Amino acid sequence: MEKLASPPGGGRSVLVVADDPDITELLAGIMELAGCRVETAVSGTAGMMRLTRRRFDLVVCDATPPDLECFVRSRRVAPPDHPPVLYLTTCETLIDLVPFLEPGVEDYVVKPVRIAEVLDRARALLRTRSPERLDGTPCYGDLVLDGAAYQARRGSRPLGLTPAEYRLLSQLLENAERVLSKEQISRHVWGDFRAHGAIEKLVARLRRKVDQEGPTLIHTRRGFGYWLGSPES
Repeated sequence: MEKLASPPGGGRSVLVVADDPDITELLAGIMELAGCRVETAVSGTAGMMRLTRRRFDLVVCDATPPDLECFVRSRRVAPPDHPPVLYLTTCETLIDLVPFLEPGVEDYVVKPVRIAEVLDRARALLRTRSPERLDGTPCYGDLVLDGAAYQARRGSRPLGLTPAEYRLLSQLLENAERVLSKEQISRHVWGDFRAHGAIEKLVARLRRKVDQEGPTLIHTRRGFGYWLGSPES
């Protein structure tokens, strides 16, 4: 099976939202065979929680969960750079679904699904991703680093980082969900060893800016170091 185009370093990240285990297995299998990394959610609410915690390039959603309309409406506001969505629907649910679709970043396939059609629609939606999301720019949920401008934002809020804070955030994002020691941070940020107190102050300043609003992303692993991610990851 032909693979979906993917950026250097791995396949695209796809979230499958379905409350039927058979549909979940089918969709996950199609995406995995196409070279994608797949995570699953059993409801629209669970899918939204995953979207606020980490980056996905595409969502494939079975249009049957009871909270589907809530998912469709709420993803308009969180995260602001939400991925495109491919819905699987029946003729009965199609009438209810279509009025809510956002042209260009949402599409649908009528069930029973054909593998070739799912892959074709997925490719088309992936091509709509903005360059920022396709070029490997480090990001985690609504936290995005702009390497060209040396700036960062949390949602629509600019963070106003100093050069040292920017280098630290870049390192944390590139190693998301991995604990970094103070020695690793010191070498990356300053190029040499700094006292632990200096590192702690730098992390504290960055944490105040990044976690001022929204879920906490920067965490301390006592005795080991610091990491960026969701505590539920």
